[in-house]
Amino acid sequence: MNVGLLGLGTVGGGTLTVLRRNAAEITRRAGREIRVTMAAVRDLDKAKMYAAPDLKLIDDAYAIVDNPEIDIVVEMIGGESPAKELILRAIENGKHVVTANKALIANHGTEIFAAAQRKGVMVAFEAAVAGGIPIIKAIREGLTANRIEWIAGIINGTTNFILTEMRDKGADFADVLKEAQRLGYAEADPTFDVEGVDAAHKLTIMSAIAFGIPMQFDKAYMEGITKLTGDDVRYAEQLGYRIKLLGITKRTKNGIELRVHPALIPARRLIANVDGAMNAILVKGDAVGVTMYYGAGAGAEPTASSVVADLVDVTRMHTADPHSRVPHLAFQPDTLSDEPILAMDDVRTAYYLRLRAFDKPGVLADVTRILADLDISIDAMVQKEPHEGQELVDIVILTHTCLEKNVNAAMVKIEALSAISEPVARIRLEELAK
Repeated sequence: MNVGLLGLGTVGGGTLTVLRRNAAEITRRAGREIRVTMAAVRDLDKAKMYAAPDLKLIDDAYAIVDNPEIDIVVEMIGGESPAKELILRAIENGKHVVTANKALIANHGTEIFAAAQRKGVMVAFEAAVAGGIPIIKAIREGLTANRIEWIAGIINGTTNFILTEMRDKGADFADVLKEAQRLGYAEADPTFDVEGVDAAHKLTIMSAIAFGIPMQFDKAYMEGITKLTGDDVRYAEQLGYRIKLLGITKRTKNGIELRVHPALIPARRLIANVDGAMNAILVKGDAVGVTMYYGAGAGAEPTASSVVADLVDVTRMHTADPHSRVPHLAFQPDTLSDEPILAMDDVRTAYYLRLRAFDKPGVLADVTRILADLDISIDAMVQKEPHEGQELVDIVILTHTCLEKNVNAAMVKIEALSAISEPVARIRLEELAK
């Protein structure tokens, strides 16, 4: 099988390295040789480190997707354009596609898969979610006997590194972000990571595969970690919880939840102890129960591991009847569900609320009355020591499961109280037990 690479950056270079190093093993598994014969790059001089007699380096990506000798196009450009145009052109030319482009799949996967279905070719995208963890294959194939109930995952290494450092060092977000940028864990512009966009791309893909629905990234709820304080991380720890940025998708009787936000997780859960830049994903199936997948969510060779696995899959199934292949979204394309994505207001979960209040009588009575009026039941309440030299105290409330829109309404009323000095800090709480 002749492969053309679009891009020889971190992942593209890692893919070429792994293919060359493990060539004999990969050929034994695939049943035929997988050979990279062309690579399109922006900087030909920079790419010369990968030069070999059997690899042609060019600067025109369209020359690869239009080349009749290329069987599989591996897209490593990233972003939506020109990646989308190149992939659709490759499909139109009858070529299989492997991509690690999560933004492209989350936003345009439905269109791309429909084009591939018409042409009888495969689009493989294992590397688009959680780097080297084979989570797409696990959900789409390994758990195919199950009715998937929910997925919850730490699927962004940058934010997990930042939250781990905030906990270990007792520092605030801004200080840890600077350190993460210095160490190369965070980009100069970290918005996609810290605001939850990257995680939402990955969650959208997993949700579509788990529930057999079209890609609907535009309906995902996103809340990042920029507003978290060292106080909240410390209070959570004292209460027996860890804060993680979670991607959660869940099947409910009213629709499908699709949300990314910080969450308190009981410290005894395995996933709460996933630290640094590592990723971990929990998948709950009705037959198997809760399963967990852990590993490196980024990096040259971990991601290349998934890309090469896709290349082997495509090679094995190259001559198979297109209707006998594993469907892109696990379910047959004509049976996709139209279950709605729930608005965040309609989500039910538990909550951590932190109030900063003047230390005077009657405050707790006012707060508990507001919560009760909105059908919010309190699980636990803790009043912290006053801040040094101030009359302000932090009150931490953990609620039982309740409706998000009721919590939003309660926060507005609490913040209107004269004794409350600043906006209420709200973090959702997930047990992840059943």
